[in-house]
Amino acid sequence: MLAETDDRNTVGAGNLNGTLYGVGVGPGDPELMTIRAERLIRNAGVIAYPAPENGESFARSIAATSIQPATVEIPIRIPIQASRFPVQEIYDAASNRVSAHLLGGDDVVVICQGDPFFYGSFMYLFERLKDRFRVRVVPGVTSMTACAAAALHPLCARNESLTVLPATLENGVLEERIVADGAFAIVKVGRHLERIRKLLRSLGRESESLFIAHATLSGQFVSALADAPESAPYFSMILVPGTDPYAAS
Repeated sequence: MLAETDDRNTVGAGNLNGTLYGVGVGPGDPELMTIRAERLIRNAGVIAYPAPENGESFARSIAATSIQPATVEIPIRIPIQASRFPVQEIYDAASNRVSAHLLGGDDVVVICQGDPFFYGSFMYLFERLKDRFRVRVVPGVTSMTACAAAALHPLCARNESLTVLPATLENGVLEERIVADGAFAIVKVGRHLERIRKLLRSLGRESESLFIAHATLSGQFVSALADAPESAPYFSMILVPGTDPYAAS
């Protein structure tokens, strides 16, 4: 079993079963994995990770050099269509596979891009297994903070608020929230780019907005939203930074 003695970020009763670890591997650059995440993955006997129906898992690719040849791997094949996510039967089946290892006394490390509890797929396993097994969560660098770093622009300061909004929300809901003060991170941009750009333009916020795609990766792209391409990859974000009135004082 993995040698973990720190009980912080832990739920569940201790017993002879294995421990479930939700481990964030960061936004893409393997060097942004935490020391703890890398150690757990390197020593894991069983790992699980989300993967598309066809092709490689992005989360796994981040941690690839830390995964040992003898490690048992459980890819969780998930459809990418928003209308089909989350697919309950897929997570039911995955939790059954994971729980079989936990009941056998094996620890299971579930790796997740970014942070497990910030739009992370790990939460769907967590909800199914938290009452039966000991669970520990290892936070990771989020895509939001990675995008702010890539853009070299602070998100918010002092008493400013920060609101995270999925681009999948309807225009009316987005508009209602964006008219408020503070900073905004609009995630899951992808095919919604042009719609969100037009909305921010109508609200007078386009000029201050930033577009970031593939943050921390070799294809990283940062620009003003007005200069963003016509289409966006799934791993893209729009940041509307706040304005600290005391920044120059």
